[in-house]
Amino acid sequence: MLQNNKAERDEKVIDFTLANSNNLLLIFTRNPEIGKGKRRLAATVGDQAAFDIYKFLLDHTVAITKNLYAEKEVYYSEEIWKNDVWDNQKFGKKIQLGEDLGVRMANAFQEGFQNEYQKIIIIGSDMLDLSQEDLENAFKSLEKNDFVVGPAEDGGYYLLGMKQFMPALFKNKAWGTETVLKDTLAELENKTTALLETKNDVDYYEDIKDIDAFKPFLKHIKL
Repeated sequence: MLQNNKAERDEKVIDFTLANSNNLLLIFTRNPEIGKGKRRLAATVGDQAAFDIYKFLLDHTVAITKNLYAEKEVYYSEEIWKNDVWDNQKFGKKIQLGEDLGVRMANAFQEGFQNEYQKIIIIGSDMLDLSQEDLENAFKSLEKNDFVVGPAEDGGYYLLGMKQFMPALFKNKAWGTETVLKDTLAELENKTTALLETKNDVDYYEDIKDIDAFKPFLKHIKL
């Protein structure tokens, strides 16, 4: 009897705008290997620290997504790892396909819509500033908007979501530069678009040097 009451309570906790929709979260990740990835950060903190920081960020991304009420697919940069931080029971696993980031994201969105998901959101795996609540709010914002964008402080975006596939968003962008957000929003000018809070992603030493969570990884830095 106690178990039934608990189940009833848990059911009430689930937000119905999330529970009644067909949500898909795409998580783009780079296979964590020393000397690969986070090159701009590694230039200052070294390969080992950059690797450790990226694994720390991966663990955070797992923590904020594993209980999210949505289907979740991890898109690896190099190869699918069956035994890693991404639980096979909670995360589907796929490979990014395409010659640049835009094509790879477009392919992932297109596949999601072909599989009849109604709301699809993409994030990276290196945002300490992101929470499960942020992701829930992003999905909820697609109730009244066709698109949702999470602006990053560096002029890119940390989150993009939509209810209909728009190929133009993934073309003619200088990926990894400060013009991506501006160019994306220009294309969404006549669409109903929700803008989330601007957040800081982790690319450079300057992005993390004053954040307490990263201090254990930076003890060796003398600047």
